[in-house]
Amino acid sequence: MKPIHVGLLGIGTVGGGTFTVLTRNQEEITRRAGRPIRIVKVADRNIELAKQVTQGAVEVTDDAFSVVSDPDIDIVVELIGGSTVARDLVLKAIANGKHVVTANKALLALHGNEIFAAAQKKGVIVAFEAAVAGGIPIIKAVREGLSANRIEWIAGIINGTTNFILTEMREKGMAFDDALREAQRLGYAEADPTFDVEGIDAAHKLMILAGVGFGIPMQFDKVYTEGITKLTREDIRYAEELGYRVKLLGITKRIENGVELRVHPTLIPEKRLIANVNGAMNAVVVKGDAAGPTLYYGAGAGAEPTASAVVADLVDVTRMQTADPHQRVPHLAFQPDQLSDLSILPMSEVRSAYYLRLRALDKPGVLADVTKILGDRNISIDAMMQKEPADNETEADIIILTHITVEKNIDQAIAAIEALPAIAGKVTRIRMEELNK
Repeated sequence: MKPIHVGLLGIGTVGGGTFTVLTRNQEEITRRAGRPIRIVKVADRNIELAKQVTQGAVEVTDDAFSVVSDPDIDIVVELIGGSTVARDLVLKAIANGKHVVTANKALLALHGNEIFAAAQKKGVIVAFEAAVAGGIPIIKAVREGLSANRIEWIAGIINGTTNFILTEMREKGMAFDDALREAQRLGYAEADPTFDVEGIDAAHKLMILAGVGFGIPMQFDKVYTEGITKLTREDIRYAEELGYRVKLLGITKRIENGVELRVHPTLIPEKRLIANVNGAMNAVVVKGDAAGPTLYYGAGAGAEPTASAVVADLVDVTRMQTADPHQRVPHLAFQPDQLSDLSILPMSEVRSAYYLRLRALDKPGVLADVTKILGDRNISIDAMMQKEPADNETEADIIILTHITVEKNIDQAIAAIEALPAIAGKVTRIRMEELNK
């Protein structure tokens, strides 16, 4: 049978891994797909690197648009990243009737609605398993494996860089800056780590998970995003003393009046499996009404783990390309005319429990003032811990765990606590999630 011809845009880490995996496992992949899948053209600005990786086995060019316009190409794999040129290339490929496989989470979070609509109109497939959690087949699990379920919530460690940093801070007592430098030294963090440590990368991925989980359009501008740069080793240590671990989580929940979309540091009980996911690994918990909570764990990045997802998409597209477009799995799990207009909740309306750390003068009456402020706003206390002042110091750390309340109430309480004369500096606030129901 005639092979499927693939044009590869970008042969960096993931592109190189894709070429390697597809070549190494060619026989197995052909048996699964029903016909050979071959990369026949590669576009990369670094032509010498492309020739080195492909060992002269395929045509190489520095003109990506020539690939998406090549009539011999059946599927375009977009691995160049970014959301400008990549958008133009993907839309051009779709306009030319080509299926697209992409690992580009930013592209889909920002322009997914436009891309999916164009693909639907043209009758082609856009596959994006590799855009979220690397080698973990989480998109397929949510979109197909759990299609009998009403998805209630999804919570995930979906950025390996931040998980590595937080693991170093907890296990070795490192400060954030030191842990970041170690992550950069080992190649987990970029020279400019902003997208990772400020939660933006995780927010892109969360938007895609929410789209697939709830059948809602991409609305990246509505994702609440908070990174890990302000976390201290003291907070991580105190959380551990109270039986919790701190992770940067992407959380999306369907509740009565809308959908929560939020990325932020989160305290999780240490007995939860996801709390024990360490290093650069990823994990996602999906709660369905029928299946209950299910956990997906694995490498969230890297050449071959991500290539595993890219090649799996190539196999899927090969299998489905001759199927009636109306019989294919919809891009966002639900039929395109059945997407939901559920509103995205503002962060002020989100309900959560909270960890609060305040630095207070060690004198009578301070705790009474703090607890009164919380009580006046219907915030009940679950646990409290006061640390002894260090030698020659008059201030001590007070740690409070609250029961679930509305974010706007905790905002008001924090402002009132910070205004007390006995409180030094800002109150540290970290949200808490049980992830058990």
